[in-house]
Amino acid sequence: MGKTYERIDGRLRTFIEEQPLFFTATAPLAADGTVNLSPKGLKGSFVVLDERTVAYLDFAGSNAETIAHLRENGRITLMWCAFQGPPNIVRVHGRGEAVFRDDPRFPELLGHFPGIDPAQHGLRAVVVVHAEHIRDTCGYAVPLMTYGEDRDLHGKRFSREDDASLDAYFTKKEYVATSLDGLPGLPLPLPPSSF
Repeated sequence: MGKTYERIDGRLRTFIEEQPLFFTATAPLAADGTVNLSPKGLKGSFVVLDERTVAYLDFAGSNAETIAHLRENGRITLMWCAFQGPPNIVRVHGRGEAVFRDDPRFPELLGHFPGIDPAQHGLRAVVVVHAEHIRDTCGYAVPLMTYGEDRDLHGKRFSREDDASLDAYFTKKEYVATSLDGLPGLPLPLPPSSF
């Protein structure tokens, strides 16, 4: 039923790139730490950079658990489910890194997402994941659901923000600069945008 892959290419790459939704899972090293699972969407916010490297845009939100866990230990799993068509689940287990707005690599990475206006969504970072283990499973129990369209609420909410107001928003949030478990989260003050 399941298969392990050496690289993200061909049918596997096509499947991943066509999904409108994926999930990220991270955890701190502490045995009693909080495991985090987050849904990610928005067409054009995920790319396959090469056969073993993927990236996605990390937008404004009310916490930064994924960033905190990546800063502490780098472990991350990404998962896609087929809600339409043949059943399938794909997982990429790997090491991730949040590349922040003041990192010299940021502009080049941002160039891989031409269909996204980063100013509209309060872009905080580009998360880059290097795959260590790539596998799929049957997905027989995943329900069939119809994708309608992306919601426009996130863009409407954060397009009103400039760098200063976005930084103020993050500073007010309890779990942005520091995670639920007290780990360093999003570095504040937020570096100015160059986009």
